[in-house]
Amino acid sequence: MSEQRTELEQLGEFGLIDLLTKDLPTYNAETLVGVGDDAAVLDIGNGLCQVVSTDLLVEGVHFDLTYMPLKHLGYKAVAVNVSDICAMNATPKQITVSLAVSNRFSLEALQELYAGIKIACADYNVDLVGGDTTSSTSGLFISVTALGVAAKEDICYRSGAKEFDLLVVSGDLGGAYMGLQVLEREKEVFKTNPNIQPDLDGHDYILQRQLKPNARLDVVKYLKELGVKPTSMIDISDGLSSEVLHLCKASQVGCHVYDEKLPIDAKTSMVAIDFNLDPSMCALNGGEDYELLFTVDQKDFELIQSNPNFTIIGHMTNAADGTYYIDKSGSAITLRAQGWKQF
Repeated sequence: MSEQRTELEQLGEFGLIDLLTKDLPTYNAETLVGVGDDAAVLDIGNGLCQVVSTDLLVEGVHFDLTYMPLKHLGYKAVAVNVSDICAMNATPKQITVSLAVSNRFSLEALQELYAGIKIACADYNVDLVGGDTTSSTSGLFISVTALGVAAKEDICYRSGAKEFDLLVVSGDLGGAYMGLQVLEREKEVFKTNPNIQPDLDGHDYILQRQLKPNARLDVVKYLKELGVKPTSMIDISDGLSSEVLHLCKASQVGCHVYDEKLPIDAKTSMVAIDFNLDPSMCALNGGEDYELLFTVDQKDFELIQSNPNFTIIGHMTNAADGTYYIDKSGSAITLRAQGWKQF
């Protein structure tokens, strides 16, 4: 009798995580939250919590060195981890960086990578306090762990959203995805004719969104200044649709997201149309925006609506009502996660 073999692509990234970590016991009372949020939460006493998050970036899966400069890669590796700390409404403090490197890379190449890491540390005021380095037989692997701190009562989880809460997003969406489309197009042109210069004029904004994303530590500060504590929060790495569904699942609520409310930069829209893509679909499913998606109580409506950093894009509903995207014609379309495939 042959052993059963289940392909990982049948589960997807989140299905695999759920399967591997279900019924995972907790042995220490200090562990308040483990797997299942943007970061683990540890009680360190005196009313404070430490939050911890790890991301692994793999060459050929998460980045392509054909068009990703090593300095930008170093910066991005830090930023995506700091973003997870911000999503917990916490302040990042330290990072560790671990590398697996093939002999294809020179000392100068790694110095360039670390130059980007150091710039990110300065921008986010975090200390690089450790890590590991080893060899690789297949390209470059970067693992960054970020540590942050927050008062216990300030921590925001994915699980706190309530029916009638407002759904809010920072910044604009879809730019990183369109930046990736431009880079992939120029990569294909280069492969056909290496003598042709890449056509990147006018795409500075969306290229920066893809190559050098900004973790929204400023949003955490804005919310504190406003006196607003989100009822739930998550960062947008896998696409708006995916993250909305995460909030709904964790909070056991439904949601309505309105097309006409989606914040999309004019440059993103223009490039999407040039690629024969719907800008709204790019905003919903593109990913890697690293904006913060959160819910607030309706009593905070005036404070959020009047702030140019935020856009109210929908509201939470009863779980039985489902999760829907309301298009411009008013039709309700079931929201689906169509972001990045890891396997």
